Amino acid sequence: MRLEIVSAADFLVQLLRLQAGQLSESQLQMFKSSLTDVLRRRYRDHWFPDKPNRGSGYRCIRINGHIDPVIAQAGMNVGLVPTLLRSLFPSELTMWIDPREFSEQIATFVSG
Repeated sequence: MRLEIVSAADFLVQLLRLQAGQLSESQLQMFKSSLTDVLRRRYRDHWFPDKPNRGSGYRCIRINGHIDPVIAQAGMNVGLVPTLLRSLFPSELTMWIDPREFSEQIATFVSG
């Protein structure tokens, strides 16, 4: 579970890092640590390595107009308000954190 959670946290921190100058490196590291802790506690009883699809919906994290409560909680733990985090992430983002797998999808829209 540790590797998958760290991969997800690294991915989100990298997205935040792309917003040059919005958050300090210290804030990014505190957010990563908080997110890792929140996810570890959340998934403790919902992690089934022998049946990786079991509980997959519970381990899905979404940003789709609203910030996922897991991300919001991790941010609030270190003094980052949800509205700030929401403004720094893509408008549509879905992540799945499952045993032996981390995947993500960022939706991009092209106007025509």
